[in-house]
Amino acid sequence: MERIKEHVASFLERQAFGVCEWWGERWGISTARVRLYFIYLSFITLGSPLIVYLFMAFWLEHRKYPGYRPRRTIWDL
Repeated sequence: MERIKEHVASFLERQAFGVCEWWGERWGISTARVRLYFIYLSFITLGSPLIVYLFMAFWLEHRKYPGYRPRRTIWDL
């Protein structure tokens, strides 16, 4: 049963743009905990973190393209 649970969780993470996984790695905490906090925050704030999540998904998806260069400051064009 545990193996099925892990398989479903990894499938959902791949389908969900990897935003929670990225934040989990960046903060050094479990991806499941980030997802749980996101769900709780969405209920408390009536879904407004969904906008942030979609923006992060868009940003994470587009930084994989060859033309993307990480910038150190806003003036690096």
